[in-house]
Amino acid sequence: MTNISPLNFVHKIGKFGNYHDKQENDLLKVKEVNGLLIFQIAKYKNSNFDLSKIQIDGLNLPPSLKSSSNSNTRILWSGPDNWLVFSSILDLIVKENKQFNDKDFAITNISHSRTIIELEGNLVNEVLKKGCPLDINILKEGDCANSVYNGITITIDFISNEPKKVRILGLRSFGESLHHSITDACLEFGYKAV
Repeated sequence: MTNISPLNFVHKIGKFGNYHDKQENDLLKVKEVNGLLIFQIAKYKNSNFDLSKIQIDGLNLPPSLKSSSNSNTRILWSGPDNWLVFSSILDLIVKENKQFNDKDFAITNISHSRTIIELEGNLVNEVLKKGCPLDINILKEGDCANSVYNGITITIDFISNEPKKVRILGLRSFGESLHHSITDACLEFGYKAV
């Protein structure tokens, strides 16, 4: 099945907002991340399975509000006994599925159901503060959180501190609204859509 980008008709490449007289490095960068395998792992409440035995692409399942990553895969904690796995290895779920049994886990492929927007730049926190009630300043690389952005349920993945980079994930059905909300918040600072 072909994965059609959720932002196929709305994410336009170029410079927007207050970008005049600013250096390229001072502009926020906004991009859509797509083409990833995304699956959810949920451990059943009645399961006593030892989670330390699980490794996905060499990564352990992270603890609360944290992520773990390597060059191909990111795993985000998304709730008690719940994780989201993002990978450029498109058959990863097939390779790793032997670790999970039906009596302890539910594994769901959600690759087509998410919009992922990546923000990069020194003013990322200011953009997030415009629509998100979290105390963004305390969050750093390796942290993740569930929240809302202008009323849209999101997950925020803090990729790096230098350069400041975050990924904002929302349901595909809210993708265009989320994109408009985020890019509207970026206009004041000027941004480059890549």
